[in-house]
Amino acid sequence: MTQKTQFETCAGCGLKKKLTRLEDHAVCSDCHTTIKNLQSNPDSLARILEITGINKAEKEDATTRLTPEKNQELPDVLDAVRYRTTDRDRNTWYVSVSELEGNPVEIFASTAFDRDHHLQSRISNLTTITRLISLILRHVFLGEVLTLEKTLTQLHRSSRQKNDLPDMLTHVLSNYADKHQPAFDRETDAP
Repeated sequence: MTQKTQFETCAGCGLKKKLTRLEDHAVCSDCHTTIKNLQSNPDSLARILEITGINKAEKEDATTRLTPEKNQELPDVLDAVRYRTTDRDRNTWYVSVSELEGNPVEIFASTAFDRDHHLQSRISNLTTITRLISLILRHVFLGEVLTLEKTLTQLHRSSRQKNDLPDMLTHVLSNYADKHQPAFDRETDAP
C-alpha cells in the first residue's frame, strides 16, 4: 500500500519529514508504524494513553468537547411563530416554527385542504420533510443524538397511506436497523 516518497508535513505528527502514502494520507515512518500497530491492536491505545499520563478525567473532558454543549429535552409548551404562505398552485399553507430560547426546534406545515386526495401525496412528503428537519433542529440546538431508529420513527409517523414515499423509505432503511430493537411495530399501519 506504500507508494511514492514525498517531502511534506506528516498528517500524523505534523512534522516535515520524508513521507509515504498510507491510504489517503501522507505520513512519516514513525506515524506509519504507530498507525499499523493501532490497526492490528486497537486495545493498545488505552494502555498507551495510560502510560503517557493522560488520566480518565482528561479523556472524559476530551469526549465532552466532541459532543454538543446542550442536551435538553423539549418542554411541554413552546413559543411558536406561524407563517402563511402560498405554493405555485396557489394552495395556502401554514408553517409553524416552535422556538426555544429564540432558536427553531420544530417545524410543522399544514393546509386547509387536508382532505383533498390530490394533495395527500404532497402532504405526506411535507410531513416527512418537516419531521426530519425538526429532528435535525433538535440535534443542532438541543444536542439531541441522531440515530437511525429516530429517523425511522419520524418516517413511519409521516406516512399517510401504505406504499407512499415515507412508507417505502421506512421499509428500505429498516434493513439497516438493529434487528433486535425495532424502531416501531412493522405490522402496524401508519398513524
